[in-house]
Amino acid sequence: QVQLVESGGGLAQPGGSLRLSCAASGSIFRVDDMGWYRQAPGKQRELVATITKDGTTKYADSVKGRFTISRNNAENTVDLQMNSLKPEDTAVYYCDADITRKYGPQDWYWGQGTQVTVSS
Repeated sequence: QVQLVESGGGLAQPGGSLRLSCAASGSIFRVDDMGWYRQAPGKQRELVATITKDGTTKYADSVKGRFTISRNNAENTVDLQMNSLKPEDTAVYYCDADITRKYGPQDWYWGQGTQVTVSS
């Protein structure tokens, strides 16, 4: 079995910072692409940032220059450093990962989500 567990959400003021972390655990053979998505109330889930195994990153236009995605391949973790936060960044943030299990197939896995609220 494979699990993704996020941490680090919470309340921040506009202009503030938060750091999200996500750890993959379980019967893992390989982790390829990892990423962060978010879903605000009444809206569809949207991509925030992704990172490949070799460190190539991609960002949504709305977060470029403010958010930074990084990963630790040895520990199967992915982080999202969020700076200059805006109220419109308020959402539930989810991490996902492309994981091949030991003795099992490749599949995409999602974390349970962590709430980020940006408000004064």
